[in-house]
Amino acid sequence: MSGRLAATVGDDVVTVADVDARERALRAGDRANALPRVGTSEARQFRRWITQVLVAERVVAAEAGALDVGHDIPPETNPLPDDVARLEIGSVAAGTLAGPAGRAVFARVTAAVTVSDAQVRDYHCRNPFRFGTRTVTTDGWSGAPAGADLEEVRSAIAGHLLAAARRREYRRWLDARCAEVVVLADGYEHPGDPRQPDNTHRH
Repeated sequence: MSGRLAATVGDDVVTVADVDARERALRAGDRANALPRVGTSEARQFRRWITQVLVAERVVAAEAGALDVGHDIPPETNPLPDDVARLEIGSVAAGTLAGPAGRAVFARVTAAVTVSDAQVRDYHCRNPFRFGTRTVTTDGWSGAPAGADLEEVRSAIAGHLLAAARRREYRRWLDARCAEVVVLADGYEHPGDPRQPDNTHRH
């Protein structure tokens, strides 16, 4: 059983044994109590998610090899500065950025992404207090943020928008590349695939 295929990534393969090994590692980790009980529908969905992570890692590793990326590797806090960014990009894509090769691919894939002055101005109009400063009173309480002039916060807004745009582009690239080269075996479909039996909506 362990030699069966869970997925193929071009000429590379992800076996059921690979999925088993990753699941064992996760269940031995410090978040084991939050994982679904073995044998349940949720546990099967968990294994499908693991498969998505494994194939995404293979896709990114292959891209790193093809691009010969080895320089200008950003730290993990660059593409993923906080939990909001991780939620925004998705757990599978975020997982590929844990290693330097993934971050190097991220840097290469998103290098051409830009943000226009119009986008910066529009964001500031819609969120005038987003980068405003807070005043702290003598008793330690923070007051409401004060609106800031666009020129004072232009750089911060541009950086915020550019980082979000780069995460979107990387997620788009990864999804498209996986769609091109990944074939999933029965039982290891995408967790959100409506054709697989565990993708049910319950109240």
